[in-house]
Amino acid sequence: MTGNLAAGLAIGLGAIGPGIGLGIAVSKAMEALGRNPDAAGVIFVPYVLGIALAEAVAIYALVTAILLIFVG
Repeated sequence: MTGNLAAGLAIGLGAIGPGIGLGIAVSKAMEALGRNPDAAGVIFVPYVLGIALAEAVAIYALVTAILLIFVG
């Protein structure tokens, strides 16, 4: 029972940060493209790298939650 609760908290709290970060990143990228559409190529690569790094945190939380369910 406590393993399931811990897993729920791990994935729930572990997804809040990346969710907020991804929302802010998309917002700022769209603002930048709205101001300067010619810079799409320059903005795209750092944007995708940032999203991948933020999403990795959520994946770590998911792996931790799965471990808590099946091991704990």
